[in-house]
Amino acid sequence: MAKKKLKRSVKWSIIIFGLTIPLIFLFLLNQSSDINESMMKNQPYLGDEIAPVEIIEFGDYKCPSCKSFNQSFFPLIQEKLIATGKVKFYFINYPFINVDSKRTAEFAEVVYEELGNDVFWQFHHVLYDQQPKNSEQKDVFTIAFLKETLGGLVSEEETAHVMNAYEKGLGEKAVKSDLAYAEEFGVTSTPSLYVDGKRFEGSTISDLEKMVEESTDE
Repeated sequence: MAKKKLKRSVKWSIIIFGLTIPLIFLFLLNQSSDINESMMKNQPYLGDEIAPVEIIEFGDYKCPSCKSFNQSFFPLIQEKLIATGKVKFYFINYPFINVDSKRTAEFAEVVYEELGNDVFWQFHHVLYDQQPKNSEQKDVFTIAFLKETLGGLVSEEETAHVMNAYEKGLGEKAVKSDLAYAEEFGVTSTPSLYVDGKRFEGSTISDLEKMVEESTDE
């Protein structure tokens, strides 16, 4: 009798365990999805808001490779993946080179918060175009330079509005959050691309298109 009770107990334990594991998995999956949505909620992006695949670029405005990416590789992404509605493209700061990196990242975050997504991307591309040849040189992207650069894109009133917000430290929290996201993704260099959370290890636009297609089919 005792053996039968033990067998029944073991049987029910196995059944309960078998039912519990999928529930735990679903909970963790939903929790991860919520975290990702929360992470991306306040990040600048390009593309269709409901595009099936998300690409994240982690970059540093003083990084020469990021400048090259922005001028040579990004236009292909824009043409083949963003404009076609296949991806939603995000940019997240990973400032690590020197003080200019952090200052510029914080200023760009304020531009995004105060003037919106469209102005941010205009400013973003101009910053890479204006990047100095010597990326190690400090205090090139000074506050005066950033103000003047933004002033070439928007009105004096809008520029003053951004300057006021920047001086209050509005961009600091956003950049700290970006660095936390970078750590979560395991970012160690720039530019780093992630397609639906998976690191892009390829080198050509064809490689990226293939990865996007595979992610769409999953």
